[in-house]
Amino acid sequence: MHISSAGSQRAGSVWLKMPSSVWLWALSVAVLTGNLFSAAAYERTERNCSLTPPYLPSTAVNTTLQLQELRGQMLPLNISAYIIPGTDAHLVHLLSVIINPSGFKNLVCVCVCVVLISCVFFFCQSEYIASRDARMAFMTGFTGSAGTAVVTQTKAALWTDSRYWVQAERQMDCNWELEKDVSIISVAEWLISEVPPGGNIGFDPFLFSLQTQESYAMSLESSNRILKSIPVNLVDQVWKERPPLPPYNLTRLPDRVIQRTWQMKVDQIRSVMTSNPYQPTALLLSALDETAWLFNLRGNDIPYNPFFYSYTLLTLDEIWLFVHTDRVSEDLKVYLSASCTGPLCVQLKSYDSVRENLKTYVAQPEVKVWIGTEYTNYALYEIITPQEKLMTSSYSPVLTTKAVKDETEERILREAHVRDAVAVIQLLIWLEKSVPKGNVTELSAAEYVNYCRSKQKDNKGPSFETISASGPNAALAHYSPSEGTSRRLTVDEMYLVDSGGQYLDGTTDITRTVHWGTPTDMQKEAFTRVLMGNIEISQTVFPSGTSGVRIEMLGRRALWEVGLNYGHGTGHGVGNYFGVHEWPVGFQTNNIPFRAGMFTSIEPGYYKENDFGIRIEDIAVTIPVHTKYGHNFLTFDTVSLVPYDRKLIDTSLLSAKQLQWLNKYYETIRRLVGPELDKQGLHEEKDWMLRNTEPFTEAGSSASVCSSSLTLIALVFALHNVV
Repeated sequence: MHISSAGSQRAGSVWLKMPSSVWLWALSVAVLTGNLFSAAAYERTERNCSLTPPYLPSTAVNTTLQLQELRGQMLPLNISAYIIPGTDAHLVHLLSVIINPSGFKNLVCVCVCVVLISCVFFFCQSEYIASRDARMAFMTGFTGSAGTAVVTQTKAALWTDSRYWVQAERQMDCNWELEKDVSIISVAEWLISEVPPGGNIGFDPFLFSLQTQESYAMSLESSNRILKSIPVNLVDQVWKERPPLPPYNLTRLPDRVIQRTWQMKVDQIRSVMTSNPYQPTALLLSALDETAWLFNLRGNDIPYNPFFYSYTLLTLDEIWLFVHTDRVSEDLKVYLSASCTGPLCVQLKSYDSVRENLKTYVAQPEVKVWIGTEYTNYALYEIITPQEKLMTSSYSPVLTTKAVKDETEERILREAHVRDAVAVIQLLIWLEKSVPKGNVTELSAAEYVNYCRSKQKDNKGPSFETISASGPNAALAHYSPSEGTSRRLTVDEMYLVDSGGQYLDGTTDITRTVHWGTPTDMQKEAFTRVLMGNIEISQTVFPSGTSGVRIEMLGRRALWEVGLNYGHGTGHGVGNYFGVHEWPVGFQTNNIPFRAGMFTSIEPGYYKENDFGIRIEDIAVTIPVHTKYGHNFLTFDTVSLVPYDRKLIDTSLLSAKQLQWLNKYYETIRRLVGPELDKQGLHEEKDWMLRNTEPFTEAGSSASVCSSSLTLIALVFALHNVV
């Protein structure tokens, strides 16, 4: 599915160009939805603050009261400005597949800073946030997934990218200025112009990553404006109807999906700590999936993700778990050995007490706290002083350990993909029957695939908001349909569906692109070249310890040969009933090197503006492979098990080796999915699967992508020189 961002290494990312004007964006939406409207109607949908009195559409939110109350909170703190990011306190990293602003898979926020060449852009602390964390939306009325708001005593401004300019003009009242930029530099320049020298600029350190705080500090460094950390969120103080926590207790995973108990995991991580030459005495876990993985627990606090609000401080002889303790049942307390104080007893502490408890721990002599800088918020980082008591790495040992699945995790994640394939096959059959009748929309297709998954064993819902996109909507790499944009599917256009499911035994993510009529030669060639890129990565053999970025070019080469490309990353990690974008596995420069047992997506694509979009996404696992001479080599084994659209494949472009891979993949689908279809009594689905996995006749072509070892080595070294 994909996705998006992480440190200065993102300089190598390719960003697609967006329309620069609001009117063009609005017009394109009208065309895409089939709802052409008059200029007068269009003008009435957006605010006009130049009129007297100002014109506000019915969609605009009156924010006068919350601004007045927030400014009242700022006065006694001597704050001239207050920054409100669209993030939460847990830095669930933006997926590694960096893309243009139009290409986020409806990420709920795109906002922590990252240096890209000479500019600082926003990216997200959490891929999705809960409604109770939507502070920016409460203050501004703007509900887009990307933005940062700033309030002074006399002004208020919102920064967002071009996807949301029209939406912001429709939702915000005239209390707010719209800044059509997405850089922290732009925010800082505005602050310097509005805040007097010596003025304080407040922020909630729980909502700032270390990189965000550093970027603001650097941008304001010589301006005589002071960043002031205020750990009590001022928006929360005025948000009288802030949504409560979801009324769900935490749950433990059943033993049938666990190989390592939480006690075994704690011992494993402590072993990593004791073997570290810098001798940390404690490990602080801030990312929600870190604590969930360590204790084999799941929750329901974050949309599409089975996470719960939490932190963990793991020392060599104690375990402090910071959660909302009233949501821990008596059975879970027994499971966690919460009534004792030994090294394998979990001491339950209030979620809101993490900062004070960490401060108390750090005050002790001869302690050193290990943090992963990519996920720790500034509120916790700033109290670990002096520096001698701090040890940092990009990722905690929990994240790097979790990235390699154990035997049970690998087996059950494969099994989840078999059942998931059944659901996707049911969707494709339904579309084949229903689209020619003219009664299917992008939204109804998205709803149907969720319905199909809901019938499968152990399904817990979708793993992200489905991308269901036809024709020109599919050219927006990570568009998701709404009531206002959903198009009717037809046999004359290509259709892209990127969807996934959460299962008790695994998380899935798969993209298929289809055409029910007669595709053009250009569409067939583009699809085939995207498929070639998928195959080239999938069949690559490489040494264990190779970074994904050294392989990524193989996914683009067939497109590059004819002057085509795509503007998003090529893959991301995936979890076991976790996040669909699991850091730090993938093909970006800041991903960790591949080892056996890592699951990643492989998802090249191509997008022709205002026409069609193509993406082929599969999940694959790294497995050992025997070579003639070398040892400790790996390749990818594809675990997504849904055939590609045959009418879009031009076999004359495929090499013999690529066709062999494709036929072997189809044999695997028959071998694994066939019995599951029989087990579920799905005879029509079985017949469809067999028809669509018939072997292709082998034929090569000079236009095919060469897969020789020499070519691979040349690509690896070429990319290494670039990086």
